[in-house]
Amino acid sequence: MDQIYVSNSSRLDGKRAIVTGAGSGIGRAIAHRFIDEGARVLVADIDIKAAQLTADELGECSSFTHVDVTAAESMQKLMGEADRMWGALNIMVNNAGIGIKGTIESTEEAEWDRVMQVTLKGTFFGMKYAMPLLRASRGTIINICSVAAIRGVPDRAAYSAAKGGVLSLTKAAAIDHIGDGIRINCIVPGTVETPWIDRITSAYPDPVAAKTAMQARQPHGRFVQPEEVAAMAAFLASDQANSVVGAAMVIDGGMTAG
Repeated sequence: MDQIYVSNSSRLDGKRAIVTGAGSGIGRAIAHRFIDEGARVLVADIDIKAAQLTADELGECSSFTHVDVTAAESMQKLMGEADRMWGALNIMVNNAGIGIKGTIESTEEAEWDRVMQVTLKGTFFGMKYAMPLLRASRGTIINICSVAAIRGVPDRAAYSAAKGGVLSLTKAAAIDHIGDGIRINCIVPGTVETPWIDRITSAYPDPVAAKTAMQARQPHGRFVQPEEVAAMAAFLASDQANSVVGAAMVIDGGMTAG
């Protein structure tokens, strides 16, 4: 991703946000968009070098930290850092996730467990440990889901199951915590042009053909851009979305329209 969408909006002035998996792809784009709209951002990633690079791009309104979303202690430490820096948290974006190629039969148990740990358990921990700070600020949670949660995508059994869990968890938590003043929603992207595409297509005999096929399944004829997902995240994080609760905001170029 070479270009970052620049907004003149100030919808997020004064808000403080954590974005997991912000070292690249969707998370990086969300961090940029939040900064553009006036927020302060804690860039969190298991790849500390990638997190630092993103924070360096963002400037003085950002900081970075290492986090392992699969470890409760690491996630609790992340919330503690936000509390020490800002004394508050307004926005928690659970973006960190992984996917693998595979059907049920071809997926190894260890692969299944890893996808569930990072993608689903990591989202659970992000929500769980952010709750006290978000309750105090009457803040918002944005989970990054996938169209794989709502339609069949070939060769993505574990990923589909994990993202299906993220979707259901989002809706359940939205109802549980609406009385706390915490809004919880998720974004459901189609196939987004991120480094993840090259990683997953590298597992196929012909990576170029696999990537072409992934793009072809988008009815609008191209990959979704990370900045398009980031624009939705900024809306959900803003006061303009005060009545948006438990929603799954689809950005998929028509994949689920048929």
